[in-house]
Parts: sequence; C-alpha cells; structure tokens
Amino acid sequence: MTLDFDGLCPLLQVFDMPTSVKFYHEVLGFELVGNSPIVRSPQGDYFHWCMLRRGNTRVMLNTAYDEGERPPAPDPSRVTAHADTALFFGCPDVDATFNQLLPFRVTVLEKPMITRYHMRRFTIADPDGYNLSFQGPLPTE
Repeated sequence: MTLDFDGLCPLLQVFDMPTSVKFYHEVLGFELVGNSPIVRSPQGDYFHWCMLRRGNTRVMLNTAYDEGERPPAPDPSRVTAHADTALFFGCPDVDATFNQLLPFRVTVLEKPMITRYHMRRFTIADPDGYNLSFQGPLPTE
C-alpha cells in the first residue's frame, strides 16, 4: 500500500494572535484564508485559530491560552522551547529576501550563510520565538 497525501501545514501555538497575524501578513506576505469565530471583548476583536497562505505555503496559528486564561506576559520556559521548532521556506534568492526583511526590524538569528550541505540560508524569529529559515540554492557565478 502506498500512502497518498500532499502538503504539510504546521500549527503553531502563539501568545498574541493579532501580533502574530500582523507579522505573518505584513512582514512575510501571507493572507488570512480562514479563522475561528471572532470573539468580541473590551480589548478588541480577535479569534483563537487561523490559517494563513502564501502561494502553496500554509501555516496555522492557534492561541496558546483559552479566553481569560492568558497571563500578562509569555511564559519564558514555553518560549524557550519554541527555538526547537524550525520552519524552512524554499527561497530562490536568499540574499534579496534577507535584505527585504531587514526594514521590518525582524529578529535575525542567522545572517545569510552557506550551510555544510551546500545551501544558502538565513534564519529569523517570529514574534513567539519560532525559527523561520529561508533556504535556497547557492548563487551561480
């Protein structure tokens, strides 16, 4: 028997949904394609889950805390563990993409470099500390 499936869509737990959606939309160019019902509160409207898409790339975000249970600040031990998660984006021009992201004052974890396996890559962190690596082939000379 051969399994037949196509695609992968990670689900990331986020501390503050509006901040995360803004980052993925305004910085990385994702569009919001689905979300759970909107919750109205004195702090503003929000939702607990969403799906974002950019081309064939999808990512889902879910709030790490249920309504009324979120602490005033992220739990440092939880955020530290986020560094164990890395999303790799295929990127045809790593250096150009890196330079386009710099004006957004992203948290750079690795500047563009050549990996041991002969790819070009850089890594930034999203607002929750997840590693986002942009990787592509070495430039031809």
